[in-house]
Amino acid sequence: MSEKQDNILNAADSWFNKYAAVEDAPEGIFKGVSDRFNGITVDSNLETCLPDKFTSILQKSLAYWTESRKRGIWFKVHLNSSHWVPELVNNDFKFHHAKENFVTMYRWLPSDESVNIPPYAHTMVGVGAIVVNKQNQILAVSEKNALIKNSWKLPGGYVEPSENFVEAAIREVQEETSIMTKFDTVIAIRHAHNAGFECSDLYIVMALTPENKEIKKCEREISKCEWMNIDDYLNHPKVHETNRNFLRLYLKYKENGITLTCKDEVHQILKKQYNIYSVDLTEKKC
Repeated sequence: MSEKQDNILNAADSWFNKYAAVEDAPEGIFKGVSDRFNGITVDSNLETCLPDKFTSILQKSLAYWTESRKRGIWFKVHLNSSHWVPELVNNDFKFHHAKENFVTMYRWLPSDESVNIPPYAHTMVGVGAIVVNKQNQILAVSEKNALIKNSWKLPGGYVEPSENFVEAAIREVQEETSIMTKFDTVIAIRHAHNAGFECSDLYIVMALTPENKEIKKCEREISKCEWMNIDDYLNHPKVHETNRNFLRLYLKYKENGITLTCKDEVHQILKKQYNIYSVDLTEKKC
């Protein structure tokens, strides 16, 4: 394999393209990377093309891929190759997803097979943290841009790319309140639809154990933050009923010795790390 082919393959490394190979295409054809679904992905940063040559190379490539019985054809077009986009549209490519510096377009080639292209990521993921200290007080925050002004809620926020739920919750609590924490248990998952950017929304609530007590709120996002007595939180008119229910669940978990753990695992084939969240069935000692 040439150095260029090796670079193309390394850039395409993902779960989707795990068993990929650089196409051994004829001269004048985009090589791309073949995926395990018999599709091709072309990256404009790895296979450059003069503007006046793109249309002819694209059409030759499409003819070759059709003859070769390829299925989904993907083009990852970076900003410096944005002139590719109109020509791809003219050749029946559709938009699949975009980020700040690229857009991914696709075309389904088989005429005798229904389109089997998966939709792009459609769910936002957020976390909330129940942090209770030894004085039986819960950490409560009020956001400057809250939907209901002066309302109290759990600290938390969106999970960042490549961040697991526990890491996100610990980070958000620290950023918003300066309270350091460690993981205790998952409490609940709320699933809703038609949220931000017309996506579905997952909100994972977990209990964290505080390791310090002095609060220093984030001046950018938080208007007020305090340790609030649990009974006050459960009866406060400015606490949403959903958050009260999360706290009630937490109290029931503690009463009954229920714990949902987070365990690190590694996929046997993909060698990717992942997390398993499950009920701890370890027999409790009296």
